[in-house]
Amino acid sequence: MEAKTAIVVGATGLTGSLLIPELLKSGLYSGVRIISRRKTGISYPGTEEIISDFSSVNEFAGKMKGDHLYICTGTTIKKAGSVAEMEKIDRDLPVMVAKAALAGGVKRIAVVSSIGASSGSKNYYLRIKGEMEDELIKLEPEKLVIARPSMLLGDRKEFRAGEAVGKAVMKIVNPLLAGRLKKYRAIHGSDVGKAMIILIQGEPGMIIAGSDDLQKIASGRMSYSHDTLM
Repeated sequence: MEAKTAIVVGATGLTGSLLIPELLKSGLYSGVRIISRRKTGISYPGTEEIISDFSSVNEFAGKMKGDHLYICTGTTIKKAGSVAEMEKIDRDLPVMVAKAALAGGVKRIAVVSSIGASSGSKNYYLRIKGEMEDELIKLEPEKLVIARPSMLLGDRKEFRAGEAVGKAVMKIVNPLLAGRLKKYRAIHGSDVGKAMIILIQGEPGMIIAGSDDLQKIASGRMSYSHDTLM
């Protein structure tokens, strides 16, 4: 298989930072282009880092050339300051980045969304994520992978008090979530990354995967098809 180039946008967040080592270990990519707001400190052979404040995609549009795009952007209402600003980061930015990548020859896109994402949701966070998904679907890439994890586990570079409490609770609750409730199980960010890498390969189409399926795919306990994950 010919080695490809991966582009990662949102590399300093939890999932993005854990995805990059998985990309490098996979042996599937000859190059990994990282586009982020600040330096990641990653300097492995074959990696290229572009720093941008994302105020204009035109700043790095010329670098959006490759094969697979991984979008791991996201923020909180506290950090964004308002729902309007959060919409720009969680909804508009991924779509603009995807458009630039498709124009640069990228064929396949994987994006981190959220469990419960729906453009019809009354919850602003889930609505924003759902609207982002809808817009990406309209772009019709050769393959679109939408990862919908529940609470993400792993060490963030920034401290989020509410999330820290949630993680402690989920360590206790996770084993109790069975049957239809499995989709609410917390998942480690590295497992989300592993699953995205697996899912973006193979046949064209669209795949939507929740926490439980992402976990099984990452661990090799589940093969997948578009029919089983849609």
